[in-house]
Amino acid sequence: MLMKSLGIIPARYYSTRFPGKPLVNIDGKSMIRRVYEQAACCPDLSAVVVATDHEGILKHVHDFGGEAVMTATTHNTGTERSAEAMEIVQFGKKVNFDIVVNIQGDEPFIFPEQISEVVRCFSNPGNNIATLARKILNPEDITDPNVVKVVFTEDHHVLYFSRAAIPYTRDRKDETKGIEDILFQHVGIYGFRSTLLQKLVLLPESSLERTESLEQLRWLQNGFQIFIHETQYMSISVDTPSDLLKILNRKS
Repeated sequence: MLMKSLGIIPARYYSTRFPGKPLVNIDGKSMIRRVYEQAACCPDLSAVVVATDHEGILKHVHDFGGEAVMTATTHNTGTERSAEAMEIVQFGKKVNFDIVVNIQGDEPFIFPEQISEVVRCFSNPGNNIATLARKILNPEDITDPNVVKVVFTEDHHVLYFSRAAIPYTRDRKDETKGIEDILFQHVGIYGFRSTLLQKLVLLPESSLERTESLEQLRWLQNGFQIFIHETQYMSISVDTPSDLLKILNRKS
């Protein structure tokens, strides 16, 4: 039976490092519009919606013909916002979605193929959470705490995410030499079976999550498996105004 997949783009206005980020202009289009249009090109999504906490973002999405819903201002994570948005959309459309994909709202050039890769992970009925990883190509990223590293099993189930350089190369002075094939960075897009999503947001913050400031560690620490697919795609995220300056040099 064909799965129904809902793409949700959380868009919070009051970002600590970059307030108003979803509405910033990138070569004539807002960031949130670029993300939305890329997601809408994904043939594996049945619907796409922006989940926001700001009337200005809501109106802007509606003005360019997109779909958006208003969610609470109290959410601490994009996963929480996605869970509320899923309920709103399902109620409004009178349809139950099988898969929910949380698409980062600050990746204006995300490839639709990346989203498809996540959705297709659920063709295996044993996968309930899925995400992506890519080989680290820039040696400087290995020790950059803003680049999240991930290690996983031979059958592609996550062992751990960290801001630290993992795996640690104890016996090498040059920690980048000879281990390129096992160094992976996490690509922050998540897919969930809809029946699991509501359970995940009820979990309390975990100690590992608090230590690393990585929400996905909450799921691992509570015993949930995360399937990881190795992707060849890497989109650029905009976390700060300086990131925006870099991305403006890239052609849409």
